[in-house]
Amino acid sequence: MIKMIQRILPHNPPRRTVANRPHVEIIRRWVETADERCPLACAWFALPEIDADQDEEPDSRQPAFSSFRLKAGCLQSINNPPAPFNLAQSLKNSIHTIAALLLLAFSFVANAQEQDLLGGRPGRPAKLPEAPTPGAQPAPTMFPHSETSPFYIAGQANIIFQSHGPFHSPYEGTNSFLGRGEYKVSLLGTLYLGAQLRRDPKTETDVLFNLESAGGRGLSEALGLAGFTNLDVVRNPNLGPVPYMARAQVHQTIGFTDRMVESTRTPFSLATRVPERRLEFFVGKMSLPDYLDINSIGSDSHQQFMNWTVDNNGAWDYAADTRGYTFAAVAEYDDKVWSARYALGLMPTVANGIDLVWNLRQASGQNWEFELRKPLLGSLLSPDRKGDVRVLGYVNHAHMGLYRDANQAYLSGEDPTPEITKHETYGAVKYGFTLNAEQELTLNMHVFGRFGWNEGQHESFAYTEVDQTVEFGGDYSGRGWSRPFDKLGVTFVSNAIKADHQAYLKLGGLGFLLGDGKLNYAREDILESYYNLHAWRGVYYALDLQFIDHPGYNKDRGPVLVESVRMHVDF
Repeated sequence: MIKMIQRILPHNPPRRTVANRPHVEIIRRWVETADERCPLACAWFALPEIDADQDEEPDSRQPAFSSFRLKAGCLQSINNPPAPFNLAQSLKNSIHTIAALLLLAFSFVANAQEQDLLGGRPGRPAKLPEAPTPGAQPAPTMFPHSETSPFYIAGQANIIFQSHGPFHSPYEGTNSFLGRGEYKVSLLGTLYLGAQLRRDPKTETDVLFNLESAGGRGLSEALGLAGFTNLDVVRNPNLGPVPYMARAQVHQTIGFTDRMVESTRTPFSLATRVPERRLEFFVGKMSLPDYLDINSIGSDSHQQFMNWTVDNNGAWDYAADTRGYTFAAVAEYDDKVWSARYALGLMPTVANGIDLVWNLRQASGQNWEFELRKPLLGSLLSPDRKGDVRVLGYVNHAHMGLYRDANQAYLSGEDPTPEITKHETYGAVKYGFTLNAEQELTLNMHVFGRFGWNEGQHESFAYTEVDQTVEFGGDYSGRGWSRPFDKLGVTFVSNAIKADHQAYLKLGGLGFLLGDGKLNYAREDILESYYNLHAWRGVYYALDLQFIDHPGYNKDRGPVLVESVRMHVDF
């Protein structure tokens, strides 16, 4: 494209007699980026300083936009005629269809951007953009948000279209991932509200409230995969899209030093400056992954990966109802390079249930996490490359059953089918631990990994059916090609279950997610990649592919490729 522009512009333009003649310069960054302000290739014309009234002279040969001072200019779009293509041929498979839909949507956004850029009177830009400075800008939203107001209001909408084609499936059970081709759409919308009751950074008090609606359905009703493909999907589709209270909590900060550090304002913490050493409390309705097992590369299904066992540690059976929320209390101590957290939450009455047990003597979920913010590779990297490692342990007390008891009851003839719910008792204990690490390798490249383990003898109860998991991956920022808000990511995760859990599914038992009627066991392996494209203001589009081998731990079924298109809007 650079060479094309250079051919268009004359190499030896005629010398002007005017001293202050316009200067024509091709700016590589602008031509390559197709940045949000101008989706086409551009050449920048730097114009000389002129008199303010020259633009109003009817006989002036200067264009209207020349009233801008030195360093002002105009953007000349260069339209390249599209190459002919065969639409029918391009729509023969689902991946091409998804790409076509994304490009069509992006073209509308690009057109809207161009119209916005050329606003005001015809031929005169309302505001000429400056060259972008990647890395120095906050993530854009549809509307600006105050950093000083005591009140906070924001929102988001996440729409995900997913599909897969037919795959090898010699048999299916009640909870199988369907072997025939299918497609589904999910929609998640959230309204974030907050207010600072006390604004002294050392004794800050926030009240937070979120209203949410989850509509649509997941592939195969979100059954048949331990690492399901869409984190936004509610595991009980009968709940419907009726809005519900997702979060309602009080956040209290107690500072132990006068030394302040900068803090990003989020829906969970409204302060922009906080004490370097402090104690924080969060009490109310929440989702525990808001505060624990956080990973900046693999925790956000709205801008990053979509798989359940990628965005969260699959072996962490954290306290939650079927929507992923619970009533809990979180205490967090933060120091310069380390943090420690403790969380106590309510467990559901039944596996994957919507109702919670309020008697903490009967059921509860306790979690401990330690975080160390230090580079993981020592002297191998520059000291300014950030690293982070988090270790989490948890213990759940709930009305759970043992897989071994259900298997023995079936084999002895006591039960006609293996059914773990017949062998549940209060006081059952499930425990495990997780490891979560991330490292910045360059300004644009980051890698991360997770490992998780739980005892696996008691039934999977609140999150998903995983007893052991290992994951590694990374992302690359679009700064590398001058699109600072674009991102490319790839990760691999491998999930497993213990022997008693395997035997239960092999005998025909059903979990709250899995159950093919029989089982030829193998690890469930998932490779996921995505490209997240910033289109305009707070609008993002993403293409995502997930290749799943041995779905539901069954070697007899699969592999399957799940294709996704996501549209995300930050208001």
